[in-house]
Amino acid sequence: MPAAPTLREQIGQLLIVGFRGTAPAECELIARDLREHHLGGVILFDQEMAGGTIDSGLRRRNIVSPDQVRTLLRHLQSHAAIPLLTSIDQEGGRVNRLKPAYGFPPSISHEELGRLDQPAETHRHAAATARTLAELGLNLNLAPVVDLDANPDNPIIKGKGRSFSADPEAVARHAAEFVRAHREHRVLACAKHFPGHGSATGDTHLGLVDVTATWHERELLPFQSLIAAGLCDSIMTAHVFNAKLDPEFPATLSHKIITGILREKLGFDGVITSDDMEMKAIAHHYGLEKSVPAAIAAGLDVLCFGNNLTYDPDIARKAVEILVRAVESGRLTEARIDVSYRRVLALKRQVGLLV
Repeated sequence: MPAAPTLREQIGQLLIVGFRGTAPAECELIARDLREHHLGGVILFDQEMAGGTIDSGLRRRNIVSPDQVRTLLRHLQSHAAIPLLTSIDQEGGRVNRLKPAYGFPPSISHEELGRLDQPAETHRHAAATARTLAELGLNLNLAPVVDLDANPDNPIIKGKGRSFSADPEAVARHAAEFVRAHREHRVLACAKHFPGHGSATGDTHLGLVDVTATWHERELLPFQSLIAAGLCDSIMTAHVFNAKLDPEFPATLSHKIITGILREKLGFDGVITSDDMEMKAIAHHYGLEKSVPAAIAAGLDVLCFGNNLTYDPDIARKAVEILVRAVESGRLTEARIDVSYRRVLALKRQVGLLV
């Protein structure tokens, strides 16, 4: 029988980390982290957001062309003892890392699909996206967005055309087709952003966003519908603060919201992942030492570090060490880590990464 995983090996599987580099020779740091820290996954971006720009605009991050992405992902998988979740935000429309300028097919936004309101058309477009991802070696699309189009002044959901509709039933209908189409191509989907970002007036990339006065319980309905239909591969949290649900912590760090509502009330037992832990809503208010163990204690399984809003070549080691110390101090138990580790492996089995 294979040896039981060490605590550090288990913790590594709970991390999805972004990195710099488009070619294997440029990816020595992430390859090292895959080997030494046993990361569960990586996330790809097309543009470098941290560290300034060059004359031609934002620097290229991980994506140049289809052949280049395929080669890059094969290289990264070769350094992983357990096959990686290879993730990307490919919603369509403005949130679109695989752009036509790099040789990829054009895409359509959730808002445009919702306006058409033809579920078969949503399925067709999502299948085309999933086919592209699968051919590249990407196995986790951080989509669909199931936030409601609840606030015309929302800069990050409405402002970028990311919601299917203001109607929870319509959102659930289109999101279900999006997930089904991805499953046909063995690509995982991730419903986001729980418990709802559509009513927000601010952007959690830039700071703490309070939705107490604007959030409505109907924002839970698309999540509830997808869970009941067995169409949630994974769910991503929002970094929003909602005093109606938790007067102390934003959703990502809230045991009341993640365990109390998503796990216990809605009955979701799959993988819950954070939005980028380096968004200012979390990073500026809590910092790594507080937020990393708090998120796992709240009930999350996977922490995402895009490593792009800010860049830290040592972020993987820091996150692992923080969680090891949290277990050693009694803040978290080994059993708690093991539960999330098993959920991550089950997700990988679902998409054929493990047998």
